[in-house]
Amino acid sequence: MIRHSVILTLKSSLSPEDKMQYFAAVDELKQIPGVQKFEVLKQMSSKNPFQYGISMEFESQKAYDLYTNHSMHSAFVEKYWAACVEDFLEIDYQMLDQ
Repeated sequence: MIRHSVILTLKSSLSPEDKMQYFAAVDELKQIPGVQKFEVLKQMSSKNPFQYGISMEFESQKAYDLYTNHSMHSAFVEKYWAACVEDFLEIDYQMLDQ
């Protein structure tokens, strides 16, 4: 299992309508085959400067790679990412074998 998380801050210049469009586009990503446990979250801690989180899981590296290269994901990145996101941190991780 791979957990893919993106923690981000949106540009302060975005209107409420722009934010709604951004999150509607984010929500569409859960339709990509292989995406599991999809969540969009609001960051609540004062310990970091980010505002939101997007989290999802994939059964395997192959499923994750299919998501990364999917045309819907590419279109989202091209249309919304640079236009809306001010800063981000991406984390891809899996269970620690003990």
